[in-house]
Formats: sequence, structure tokens, C-alpha cells
Amino acid sequence: MKLVLPVLLLCCFCNHLFAAPAGDDDKVIKVTGKILDKSNNSAISGALIQIVSDTSSSNNFTAYAVADNEGRFVVDSMPYAKKYIMIISAVGYGSESKALVFNDETGRSMIVKNVEAIAMAPEANTLANVVVTATAKPAMQFGIDRKIFNVEKSITAQGGTAVDVMRNIPSITVDVNGNVQMRNSSPQILVDGRPTILTLDQIPADDIERVELLTNPSSKFDASSAGGIVNVVLKKNKRKGFNGLASVGGGTPQVLNGNLSLNLRQKSFNFFASGNYNQSGGIARGEAYRENKSNNVITDYFTQVSENERKRKFNSVRFGADYFIDDKSTISFTQGITNGRFNNTELQDQQYFDQQFILDYTGTRLSEGSTKFQRSSSVLAFDRTFNRPDHKLTADITYNKGSRTSGTQINTILLDTDGSPYAPDTRVRNEGSGDDDQLTIQLDYSNQVNENKKIEFGLRSFTSNSTTTFATYAQNGNSETKLPLSNNYKYRETVNAGYFNYANKWKTFKYQLGLRTELSKLDGQLLDSNTHFGYAYPASFKNLLDGLFPSLFLTKELDANQELQFNYSRRIRRPRFWEVNPFVDIDDPLNISQGNPGLMPEFTHSFEVNYFNKMKNGSFLGVVYFRNNIGDVTEYSDTISAELYDKLNNAAVSPNAILSTFINAGYTNRLGTEFTLQQKFFKNLDLTYSINLMYRKTSADVKGINLSNAGFNYDTKFIANYKIVSDRSKLFNNLSFQLLSEFESPEVIPQGRRKSQFVTDFALRKEMLKNKAAALSFSINDVFNTRRYGTIYDTDDFYQDSYNRWNVRTFRLTFSYKFGSSDFDLFKRRESNDAGGGQEG
Repeated sequence: MKLVLPVLLLCCFCNHLFAAPAGDDDKVIKVTGKILDKSNNSAISGALIQIVSDTSSSNNFTAYAVADNEGRFVVDSMPYAKKYIMIISAVGYGSESKALVFNDETGRSMIVKNVEAIAMAPEANTLANVVVTATAKPAMQFGIDRKIFNVEKSITAQGGTAVDVMRNIPSITVDVNGNVQMRNSSPQILVDGRPTILTLDQIPADDIERVELLTNPSSKFDASSAGGIVNVVLKKNKRKGFNGLASVGGGTPQVLNGNLSLNLRQKSFNFFASGNYNQSGGIARGEAYRENKSNNVITDYFTQVSENERKRKFNSVRFGADYFIDDKSTISFTQGITNGRFNNTELQDQQYFDQQFILDYTGTRLSEGSTKFQRSSSVLAFDRTFNRPDHKLTADITYNKGSRTSGTQINTILLDTDGSPYAPDTRVRNEGSGDDDQLTIQLDYSNQVNENKKIEFGLRSFTSNSTTTFATYAQNGNSETKLPLSNNYKYRETVNAGYFNYANKWKTFKYQLGLRTELSKLDGQLLDSNTHFGYAYPASFKNLLDGLFPSLFLTKELDANQELQFNYSRRIRRPRFWEVNPFVDIDDPLNISQGNPGLMPEFTHSFEVNYFNKMKNGSFLGVVYFRNNIGDVTEYSDTISAELYDKLNNAAVSPNAILSTFINAGYTNRLGTEFTLQQKFFKNLDLTYSINLMYRKTSADVKGINLSNAGFNYDTKFIANYKIVSDRSKLFNNLSFQLLSEFESPEVIPQGRRKSQFVTDFALRKEMLKNKAAALSFSINDVFNTRRYGTIYDTDDFYQDSYNRWNVRTFRLTFSYKFGSSDFDLFKRRESNDAGGGQEG
């Protein structure tokens, strides 16, 4: 059943892909242009462009486009007519109309018209008059190099976190722990284009405007994006007057959320603020089955069932202001603060069997833990536009700071089959704390010299500091003994970079050449043992090539609707904090983990061929890609060593425990193809389908053990949106439905495979009141309660089949309300009050 949907929809791909093209004699029109804010000459992102047939024309045609981040738009595949009407609308700006006249006698098959920049003035009307225009923005915009996902259209994520948003996006998969992968690689997560210390489950979905995916970024972006970039763009309203959005929701298990966003734009100032609270809970179940071996002969068995009750609470506040110095210069400040507390209570029931699978003894392990964190992010930005909107300079400083504390109490009881003690009870207490800070300084310059030539260059400095203190104590009555796995750890990472991009056109090809240079260094230290580790790239002048990251984009426009692009980039992936932290995690006595301080960065050569086809009622994107990861950071598992077991003897860790860590593989190659189809049927049904097919090969060797492995896997995602628009029924009018289904096939890993996953989410939303100011949403995340993460390890020393969960099925009901007026003027009110006071005196 799981394979039927991918096969049927893949047939739809072929139907669109191989459909006969229009005849060469059919004359078509392509219209391009840019939408600007008249007050400050800045781009209006998200403006809706609608082109309709002139009333005097015999044909009946309507086309839509949405302006990108630079205010640019393209409308193509228009049948030839002598006159069209173009209507432009944007939230807070009202609408403009413009006649388009075509008198072409050249006989060309395609007519390209570049409309002069259209400047729109902010509108002084109430919010109710402009709310409707925002609903026309599509859920997903596809480009030859990126995808842009509009979060407002994601009903299933409303009231949730950024993790829920990611599950709605083609090309993205999310594992049971909320970790994001794009084409089976970990992408770099940015917030508003800048590094962040927030995890995705700490970012409220209601604060997100859109998500941008870049599968193979150019040299303009940080080189440590070998797996691509996921850029989370937060809401920052600039509508004139006073506007706001409030929402509140609740559900089960232990689901509660609330959000308030406010915006005030007055003369040269724009103020914005938002506050959010999010809570979730539930009991997640996990299971494990183990066979321990010696010389490939089973020696004993082990089974484990765990139930983890967790409660997660966090709140966030974000505020800031924009000051429009003049019509070309803006200075902005944004401050974000996030706090959270996560509690976990896990109960494990263990059974130990001998070689004949006869029960030997049992165990019960209770783990109670709590984690607190604080995060803050400060951004100061300057934007300067010169004589043209596409000639600009930007500079910003971002400072992220955070702290964390944690504590866990673990009690273990082992009993014989008759209920008597099998071994003394053990009690272990963990406590830890840490501090993190990041400073990013960036300067970017871009100049669109003419229609084809563009120059970009910039500088960037990034510094990250992290300190961790962790202690583990074995408890015996009222006394405690500090265990050797305790550690104090700190590191400092610095990356200084510069880049240059040059774009132009050669004959019928558009090209972009880029080069980025980065000098990176990691200094790490284990404070207790005074052990140092780290790396520097390039290590010396002779290794200068280690710090150079070129990129190439070559695009061929096949016709008005189709583009073909080849791109290449060299990237780096630096080890993450938990991958190099030598701390030993003993929460599961049979499956422990530890970072590897000796990890080195991996380098990636990434190649892509993209085919993009913008069809009448949808779009198709097909990609063939190849990635060669040298020194691939790979997870490696082995039975615990006798030396480490001795150190953990008082921590109730099994002598047959599996220790998972990270190594640098020789290489990992990924060869794959990805298809994404977005299609609109009738007026109100939108379908998006994506499938990613990959062959993966890893070459790795550890201590003479060959870990090389190869295999095929795929993942597929289907998203359906339907909206009822009816004048006959007030109850069903403006009722929207959303269905999301995702399947991930088994995936090869060096010592086994990950198990398949199948997940479905469903939501509906009813818009109500005048101009749809209010909405009531109901969502079910994980309808069939199947979201789980499973792995199978099969080695000479052990076989293990296990799964675990982090989230459970949730039901959520959310109410939201938009309010405000762009007639509101704070300064006029103050002036009026001041004048009145003077007369009375």
C-alpha cells in the first residue's frame, strides 16, 4: 500500500515531463519587472502580480506571480494578445494597475517585455481592506536553485515548532529526535540568514514567515553547508499603522500554545514585537532486541521495553525596530530571548537471557531528568541602496548567547528469577552546565551592472565559544563517589571568510563564477586532563587549497517556461559540538554514546543538474545530483571496551553495552535523483509530490575492520491542500483541508540499516468573521501513531533491532485573530494631547 502512491504519482511526473511541447509557431509573451516601496525604494517581497486579458479582447487568460525577496517577478507562457491588464497588490500597499500593450510584427515565437520598476506607496486603510490579498500567496515557490515555503499555508504546523514546519517541506526529512536531513545529509540551519544556537524545536512555528532551501549554495554562503542550507525567515511586519495577530491553542497530550505579534509603523520608524509560549508532553515507547556473539556464535540475549514521559515547556520574546534614515538607508535592531525547561521520566524493563534463551535475570531502570536553557540573540543591521534598488550594501552584527543546566537521577535494580537481588542496587546522579556564545560580523555588496552582469563580494568573521562542565556521581547511602566519566570541556572555533561572485551571459548561457576563501580553526581542551585537540585549515601556506571553495552555475533557458542548469561547489562540514565532546552518555545502559575529540572536518564536492518547467497550472523540478564526501563524519558502534567498563562499573552499565561514537570514513558517495511536482486542479485543489531516489556507498575502516557498505534508499512526500469557497453555505465557506503523508524506505548505514518510516498528518482550518480576520484550526500530527526511528545493527559481535520515539500523536485546536488599523498614528495623537494640555493651562 505504501508503494502505490509513489508509483501512481510518478506516472503523473512522466505524463507532464514527456507531454508534447507547444508548436514553434505559437507566439507567447514573457513579462518581467520589479516592485518597490515608494517611500524608501526598497523591494516589496511577496507582492502579488496578476495579469488578465483586456475586456475588449476575445481571449480569456489569467496568470499569477509572486515577487521574490528582491521584488522581482516573472510571468511567462502568456498567449499572444495586443493588450493585457496587470494588477499589483501587496499587504499594506493596496493595489496598482497597468496596461500592457504588444504590437509585435517581427514573427518571433517569444516576446519578452521588461516592465519598468513599479513603485507603490503604503496605503492608509484599515487592515481589513488588505487581509484578503495575502491569501493569494502560494504555499511553495520553486526556483532553479532554491525552494521557498510559505509557513502561513501549513495548517498542520500551526501552534507547533519549526520541527513541525520542516515536516511539511519537500526534500526535507525529520527523524524521531527532530534532526533535519536534506537528501540524507545534515544541512546548515540559519535564522534570517545568520547562524543560531537555537534548535528547531525551540523556534515557534507562529514566528516563522517562510523557509528557504538551498541544496547547493553558491560561494556567497558559508562553506560549512555541505548538506545544503535551511534558512528560517522570521516574521517582521512593516505594514503602515498598528497591526497584530493573536492566537491561543491547546490539545492532548498536555499541549498548550499561545502567541501575540504586534507591529507599529509610524513615519520613519517601524516597531515590532512578539511573544510565544509552547508546551507539549506524552509518553513515548521504545523497544530493543539484542543478540551478543563471540566468534559469530550467539552467547546470550537481551530485550528492553522503555516508556519515556516527557514534558517540554519554552517561551520566547522577540522585539525590534527599523529606522528609515532616508529613502535609501535603513538601520535595524532585533532582540530575541528564549527560555525553556524539559523534564523526562523514563522507565526501562529489561530481560537478560542465556544462550538457550532461558531467562537469567531482570532489571528495572528509572531515570528522572531535567534540563533548563536560556538563549538570546541580538542583531544590528544596516542596509544602503544606491542609485538603483539592485545596487546595495548591507552590514550586520549578530551576537548569540546561551546557557544550560541539567540534572539526572538514575536508579537501577537487578533481580533474579525468584525475585531476590541479582546484584546490589545502583544509584547514579548526573549534573552539568554550559555556556555558549557566537559573534558574526558580515559585510555584503552587490551590483547589478546591467541586465546580465552582476558583481557580489563580501567579508565575514565568525567566532564561537563553548564551555561544558559535567559530573557523574555513584551514590552509596549518604556518600557519593565521582566517576571517571566526568569531564570539563571547552572549545573555541573561528572562521574568517571572504567571497567574490561574478555573473554574466555568454551567447545563450547565463553563468556565475564564485570563489570563497575561509581560514578556520578549532581549539579544544579537556580541562581535567589538560588534553588539547583541534585543527586549522589551511594548516600552512602549502595547504592553501584546503581553504578555497569555488562554485560554478551554468544556466540554459530552453524556452519561456523551461530552464536547465548545471552547478558545482566545494564545501566543508566541520564536526558538531556533540560529535567531538568526549562525554559518555549512560542514559541507556545497553546503548551508550561518546563524542570523538579527534574528529576532523570532511570536504564535499557537490554536482547538480536541474531541470525546471513552469507549467500552466503548476511546476516541475527534476534534479540529478552527485556528492563525494571525503572524510565523511560517520557513526560507528562497537561493544564497550574493558577499560571503559571498569571506569563505569559503578554506573550500572552492562558489560555488553554498545558504544556509539563518530569516525572519519574514507569517503561516502551519494548519487541520486529528485523530482518535485506542484500541480493545481480545478480552483481550490493544490497537490505537491516529491520523491528522492539515492544510491549511497561508504568506504570506511576502523582498527582493521572493514565498515564499507552500499545500498539504495528513497523517501517520498505527498501534500494536498483543498479549500471550499461557496456562497451557498456559511458553515463550509472558507474551510481548508491539508493532508501530508511521508514514507522513508530502509537506508544503509556502515554496520546495518535504518528501518522504514511512514507518517501522516492532517489539519483543517475555518476562516471566519469579516475579511477572514479570525480562524479556527484543528490538527492531528502523526494520525496513525507511526512516527518512530528504528535501526538494525548486524556485526560479528552483536545483532540489535531497536526503535525509539521522541514525539507521540497529538491533537491540537488553535484560534487566531488578526487586528489593527493603518489609520493609527501615534505621533498625531501625542501632538493632539500636547496641544490640548497647553490650552487648559
